[in-house]
Amino acid sequence: MEQGLEYFGVVTGLLYLWLEIKQHKAMWVVGFISSLTYVFVFFFSKFYAVMALNVYYVLISIYGFLLWSRRRGQESEVAEDTGIVYHRITLGLALCCGLVSVVLFGGVYYVLNDLTDSPVALGDAFTTALSIVATWMLAHRFIEHWPCWVLINSVSAYLYYSRELYPTMFLYLCFAVLAIVGYYNWKKKGSHAA
Repeated sequence: MEQGLEYFGVVTGLLYLWLEIKQHKAMWVVGFISSLTYVFVFFFSKFYAVMALNVYYVLISIYGFLLWSRRRGQESEVAEDTGIVYHRITLGLALCCGLVSVVLFGGVYYVLNDLTDSPVALGDAFTTALSIVATWMLAHRFIEHWPCWVLINSVSAYLYYSRELYPTMFLYLCFAVLAIVGYYNWKKKGSHAA
């Protein structure tokens, strides 16, 4: 059953990323399903921080869907011409996101290292902290979330390989490559929104 859940998570995860590249708000619904699936996959594999991160993904999927549903009407004129609408992050906000990532990393690492039997506390804490911030950036359509995902997904692929989660490792390798595609797709077809 665990492996069946993992394969289902891989399929819905790839569908989610394809919808994200296309900036289709259905990505949030698929992301909700995929994340809920991975809550169980990561629990069974003792990736506790990533399991908790997937609970966050379930909740932010609702937030992102509502935010994108509201904004689509406001940005429809720009989106009709280009199909993609994104924002650029300011230096101040980038520094704030970096600081939040460091604080989250410290807290998550402490919990994993001192309070659980996690065999991958350092990597799990790193990917979890950065993923929380990158997902918030996605919800607000900051194009800079894509390079964050290249790094997160590359590190995650290695972590899942080390725990013999080979289908999930494959998914995250695909995520890393598709994050590069997503960045260039948004940049090529996109337009800055005010």
